[in-house]
Amino acid sequence: MSHGISLDFLVIALVVVVTPGTGVLFTIATGLGRGARASILAATGCTLGIVPHMLAAITGLAALMHTSALAFGLLKYAGVAYLLWMAWQSWRARGALSLSAADAPPPPRPTGLHSGFRVMLAAILVNILNPKLSVFFLAFLPQFVDAADPAALPRMLSLSGVFMAMTFGVFVLYGLFAAAMRDHVLSRPRVMTWLRRSVAAAFVGLGVKLALAER
Repeated sequence: MSHGISLDFLVIALVVVVTPGTGVLFTIATGLGRGARASILAATGCTLGIVPHMLAAITGLAALMHTSALAFGLLKYAGVAYLLWMAWQSWRARGALSLSAADAPPPPRPTGLHSGFRVMLAAILVNILNPKLSVFFLAFLPQFVDAADPAALPRMLSLSGVFMAMTFGVFVLYGLFAAAMRDHVLSRPRVMTWLRRSVAAAFVGLGVKLALAER
């Protein structure tokens, strides 16, 4: 097996990262609601939220979760509850989409330390409470690592690092694009209301999808 990073890995990882999910939705919502700086913090948090899943895959905890209905179910329904809570926050114009057109200052207000920490923490939880990420790492990464290779652990870490870097880069692009559209959205109250409700509905949809997911 080649010790380089294969094109197959890069293509599949990019497809996984680019495909809209909870992290993408949260980053876009943050960019629209709070601006470019906050969207970068959201992208950073989503990327950091991958670390526990990576460590679980490396240490074997992901395999335990994959085979244990109880462990998978607990994490899954914690994720469902969090997604529904985020949907409620979006519907009530709180959280990532907390700004309204009436009080949105031009240019976007800076994200303070406390506010930035809350954004990053919420983003980290978005990915930590997604059991499908652990299953993904368990099923996907081992295909590109030879277990008999003495350098298997460093290779697993390097591939995980590439996946995280791709996640951060793609999510930053999503967030900055949303932030660039922010003034156009926030200057139209009806559009902002429609957007908040659409985001809320999307979170509900993702929660339902997660609830129906099997190991």
